Amino acid sequence: MTHHKADASCLLEIHMRNSDPPQGDTMTNPLHDGLGRYFSPQQLTALSSARIGIAGAGGLGSNAALMLARCGVGHITLVDDDVVDASNLNRQQYWPRHVGRHKVDALRELLLELNPHMDVATHKLHVTADNLPALLPACPIWIEAFDGPNDKSLFVEGALLAGHRVASASGMGGCGGAPMGRRNLGALVLVGDFTTDILMAPPLAPRVTEAAALLADAVLEMVLA
Repeated sequence: MTHHKADASCLLEIHMRNSDPPQGDTMTNPLHDGLGRYFSPQQLTALSSARIGIAGAGGLGSNAALMLARCGVGHITLVDDDVVDASNLNRQQYWPRHVGRHKVDALRELLLELNPHMDVATHKLHVTADNLPALLPACPIWIEAFDGPNDKSLFVEGALLAGHRVASASGMGGCGGAPMGRRNLGALVLVGDFTTDILMAPPLAPRVTEAAALLADAVLEMVLA
């Protein structure tokens, strides 16, 4: 218990440091101006107030983060300890200039370029059973966007037991393949083809992005319901 309290204090300090809004930007926000064509004022308020966590900043997480930002989500927490590799550029929201940088830093930069008024917190860490309880309270809704089955199970089970809503994906490898779908299981939404693991077929942009879009859509529905 003492260990978890220390983790919580440390993560809160990191969150506050990494989520400071950009200074000196008093210009009108073009993204929000444009979103007024598609959302009501009440919906825009709900979106700008929403706090969404994204565990994993790879193909699923980076694409879903940009989609949610484009919909006006105002607070995103990114969790990942990986760095951008050249092999990521085929499907993840990174550019050659980002290779070698921490994914959460590069993604935060892209999100703030789109919407300088966003609150984007970053955590460069590998999620474990020890640090997960300190991470989860930052957001009521989480996207699980890990690759490894053990990491996925650990996060989804821990988040659900803690009372959070979760969107998770399974099956998006290769091209063609089974149609993707969605399963609503109480506080958990599962998306994907539920068949083709990326360990069985290569992760390619079209189907990875399709799965990320389904994740973002599920979260959008949670926020606006």
